[in-house]
Amino acid sequence: MKSICVAILAIMAAAGAAAQTPNDAQIAAIVVTANQVDIDAGKLAEKQGHARDVKAFGKQMVTDHTGVNKQAVALVKKLNVTPEENPTSESLRAGGKENMTTLKGLTGTSFDKAYIDHEVAYHEQVIDAIDKTLIPSAQNGELKSLLVAVRPAFVGHLEHAKMIQSSLGK
Repeated sequence: MKSICVAILAIMAAAGAAAQTPNDAQIAAIVVTANQVDIDAGKLAEKQGHARDVKAFGKQMVTDHTGVNKQAVALVKKLNVTPEENPTSESLRAGGKENMTTLKGLTGTSFDKAYIDHEVAYHEQVIDAIDKTLIPSAQNGELKSLLVAVRPAFVGHLEHAKMIQSSLGK
C-alpha cells in the first residue's frame, strides 16, 4: 500500500506542476519517466507474477509503454529537444523505485494484488496528469498530438487492470 501512495503522490506532483506549467522539454522527461516506471514494473510482473493474467498484463505494459517511449524519443530527436529533468520526473522515478522495492519483497497472490492495485492507481493518476497538466501545457503541436494519441491506450490499460483487479478480489 505504501508504494501505491508514493506513486500517487508522484503523479499528483505532476498535476500540481500545472501551476508551474512544465515546458515541452520537461513534459518529454515526464512522459519518458512515467513510461519507464511502468516498463520496469511490467518486467517484474512477467517474471514474478503468479496469475497468468498478471504476467500477461505485465508483458503488455512492457510492450505498450516501450512503444510510447520510442515514439516520444523519436519526436524529441526530430524536434531537437532534450528531455529536462524536473521535480515531477524525479518524483516519478523515486516512486517507481519504491514500488519496485515493495514488489520484489512479495510473492504469489500478494505480489499479484499489489502489482495490479498499483497499476490501477498509477494509470488513474497518469490519465489525470495527461488531461490536466501535460496536454494543456504542451506548446509543440506534435508533442500535444502524441499525448492525445496515446491517451486511449492508458485508458485501455486502466480498464484492463481494473478487470484483473476484480478477478483477484480487492
